[in-house]
Parts: sequence; structure tokens; C-alpha cells
Amino acid sequence: MLLRDKTIVITGVGSGLGREMAVSMLAAGANVVIAARSADGLRETAKELDPAGERVLAHPADINDEESCRSLVSAAVDRFGSVDAVVQVAAFEDAFGGLFDADLDKWARAFDTNVLGSLRLLRAVVPAMKERGGGSVVLVGSQSAFKVALPQGGYAASKGALLSAMYYLADELGPDGIRVNTVVPSWMWGPNVEMYVDFRAQSEGRTTEEILDEITRGFPLRRMTQDREVADAAVFFCSDLSRAVTGQYLLVNSGELMR
Repeated sequence: MLLRDKTIVITGVGSGLGREMAVSMLAAGANVVIAARSADGLRETAKELDPAGERVLAHPADINDEESCRSLVSAAVDRFGSVDAVVQVAAFEDAFGGLFDADLDKWARAFDTNVLGSLRLLRAVVPAMKERGGGSVVLVGSQSAFKVALPQGGYAASKGALLSAMYYLADELGPDGIRVNTVVPSWMWGPNVEMYVDFRAQSEGRTTEEILDEITRGFPLRRMTQDREVADAAVFFCSDLSRAVTGQYLLVNSGELMR
């Protein structure tokens, strides 16, 4: 198994991508520490993923709070002995609108959570990785930073800034054996997109298949990437197969940007 005997910390574990990250890491043999702000939701997810409680630790955490981040890392080390990788999924997405109709407070929140929140988390986890002798940081970007789709400029800009930060982090942390890479999804078939597609189908009097075909007909693979497939790409970045890979981003988008 690619991640046997490794401990992976995953933030933003809810019903979508964060949960699938945990599923993929467990399937690859890792011990997994799942984090989100909702303690109740985390407990239920942990029970579903690992009823015996042997390989999953649920620990509530808020990446906007430095002490909360330190507590998360301490809990991971106390339970499993080390932290080998961190997957930073937690994000604020509700920063829509254009120049004049955007809520700039939401833009600020997007940058504070998606960029500065990631740095707060890394400030907590990097010392543990240095003590371990290295590790892997996996950030989650967004294709919206490359291509305009939905009117979500604030979210897209924050993810673009996070991508730029990745290069500097990779350069700074490389001498300590810590790799920093980014998976970049586009449309992902999971709970959020399912709701969007269902809403459009109902409001436009069409089938979900017609809406999906409209979105994906220009993709080379002619289908939408699934949350789990993005998570599987993160497994690669967490594993020793990518031990010489840092400062890179990987588009996991069914080939969408080829056209």
C-alpha cells in the first residue's frame, strides 16, 4: 500500500472532497486525522470510515485559529506518533460577484481562510514534519484561477494567490525534505455539484443528463471528474512515488483546459 505506516492530516472533512480524501488515504493504508469545525459531523464521519476507531482520529479544528491548528497537530502526534503529510481542503467559497456587486468582506474572508488559513496550518504542522525528517504538503487549488466559469472572482483570486504561495513554500521548506504541491480540480461530481445540476434541471425543465452533457461535452473525457479521483491524485503527492516532486500543480479536470 502506498501510504502504509504514514499519518495524514486532512482539513475540511465534510460530505464532499474532504471526506473522499480520507477514503482514498485509508484505502492506500494510511492512518488519518480528520478535521473540520463541526465536532458532531466529524464524529459521524469517523464512525462511518473506521468503525473500530483504529486508523481514524477525528479532531475539530479551525484553520483560522493558530491555537486550534497547533492542537490538531499535537493530537495527531499523540495518537499516531508523527505527521507525514497534510492535505489542506478547508476553504471559504462564498465570494461571488463582479467589481461592483461583490461583497468585499467576503473577498477578504476568502483570502484570510484560503491563503492565510493555509499558512496558519503549515506553521503548526511543519515543525512536526521537520522532526520526522520531511513530509508532504498537499494544497487544493481551483481551475477557476485559470478559467472563468462561475462568477466567483473572490474565491478564484484567493486560489490563485495560494498557488503563488506554493512556489515560495516549496523553495523554503525543500531543504528540510518537505514537499509542497497542489491538486487543481474543476467540476467535481460530488454533493455540491449534484445540488447545482439538480437545481438547474428543475428550474430549466430539463434532465440532469442534459445539464451534465452541456457542461462536459467539450471535455476530452466527455465526463465530469469525481471527488474521489481528485483525492486519488492527492494520494500520489502524499506518497513516496512523488518524493522528487515539489512546487508543482496537477490539473484533475477530465482534460477540460485542453479546449
